[in-house]
Amino acid sequence: MIFERIRSATAGGVVGAEVPRDYDRASLVGPGDVDRFAETVDDYRAQVFRVSESEIAATVHGLLGEGARVVVPVDLPPSWVEGVSTVYDTGLSVDEFDSVDAVVTGCRVGIAATGTIVLDAGFAQGRRALTLVPDHHICIVRADQVVETVPQAFAVLDATRPLTFVSGPSATSDIELNRVEGVHGPRRLDVVIVETVATS
Repeated sequence: MIFERIRSATAGGVVGAEVPRDYDRASLVGPGDVDRFAETVDDYRAQVFRVSESEIAATVHGLLGEGARVVVPVDLPPSWVEGVSTVYDTGLSVDEFDSVDAVVTGCRVGIAATGTIVLDAGFAQGRRALTLVPDHHICIVRADQVVETVPQAFAVLDATRPLTFVSGPSATSDIELNRVEGVHGPRRLDVVIVETVATS
């Protein structure tokens, strides 16, 4: 009975509805708005700091408590953590990650539209566990790594690499919408944006 009604209704052919195709067709290349990136990251309850290259180490040091121990990828530039007690990840266990006070890494790209940082285990980023276990993540983002949109980010990312998308500190909500932070990643995220020096 039901099938007969369907056949009867569609006997003359189905006329499809017009589907709008006015998607955002922004260019997949070009710099992102660093001011917008800083604002959207801040909206996610992450702290944002805008510094010059020479101020990275002092900023990182200031974000840590006295005597703090920090785990870092083996290829992190030493100048970023000068004067900080560092432990290099040479195959540390999860328990060892959990015993440090913070992790400092770079990133692959920052997305201005969403305030998202993407890590791909590349230069100065380390493996995924490095940024998911410690309770405090300090991420260094160069201004020239910021793109405007998610499609622009995917245009520069390699989908075969282990991609981690970070939009603020790890958080979830229970059934009563009570926010709980640090459930499946760092409870605290500090983003240090390194301003690009214009050359003439």
